Amino acid sequence: MAFVSFVGRVLFASLFILSAWHEFNEFGDDGGLVARSLAPKFKIFSRHVSSHAGFQVPPVEMKHAVATAIAMKGIGSLLFIFGSSLGAYLLLLHQAIVTPILYDFYNYDADKEEFNQLFTKFTQNLALFGALLFFIGMKNSVSRRQLGKKPLKSKTL
Repeated sequence: MAFVSFVGRVLFASLFILSAWHEFNEFGDDGGLVARSLAPKFKIFSRHVSSHAGFQVPPVEMKHAVATAIAMKGIGSLLFIFGSSLGAYLLLLHQAIVTPILYDFYNYDADKEEFNQLFTKFTQNLALFGALLFFIGMKNSVSRRQLGKKPLKSKTL
């Protein structure tokens, strides 16, 4: 069962590792294609947040944001593969920050094709978010069960 769990974690983390590797290879001097495509979406997101929540989102250098995302995905994935909750928390934080910015279906009308594409990807990322929450929950429940077990007493003749 431990081997199957390990293989499952490797397959799950491969999504993040391959994505981080692809972004790293395209990074360049300005953050690459990811930074260029993320900048306008972040502007729209920050305007949306400031108009609805009433506070100003601080300016972010996209090159640094992409580098941080690459690091979170890379380190989080490697830790996750070896069963670390810290890796799952890093991936969870990455998903929580990036998903509403990248997949901004809320900026489109429901009858537009972009809405359907972005909403589908948004819900797929929510599924990844849920899987990470499930892993953390299972990890915590196993730890509690092991702490609650009473030590076995040796039998005497």
